[in-house]
Amino acid sequence: MNITWIGVATAVGGAAVAIATGIASAQPDDGEGTPITGEALTKASQAALAFTGGGTVTGSEVGDEESYYEVEVTKADGSQVDVQLDQSFAVVGGKTDPAGADTEPDGDGN
Repeated sequence: MNITWIGVATAVGGAAVAIATGIASAQPDDGEGTPITGEALTKASQAALAFTGGGTVTGSEVGDEESYYEVEVTKADGSQVDVQLDQSFAVVGGKTDPAGADTEPDGDGN
């Protein structure tokens, strides 16, 4: 009798995990990634600012679709540079958008 209850509990637990996984994967992708934090943010920011020759870090993301880290730098002229970094904070790419060309939502409904 105990074996039956263990089997039922295992089956129910497995179903709950499957349902939870389905719900989690059904959540909409809002385009917002997980921001870089702590010492990693400091290192990523330093590498990105060295690459761009200055500016202000205005965004960051861990696990970007193009690289391990992405740091967005806004330059004095208003242009934005997305700097792609690997896990060692080495620059592996970058893309510059001219001032006013930000086509991604800010995440605040604008």
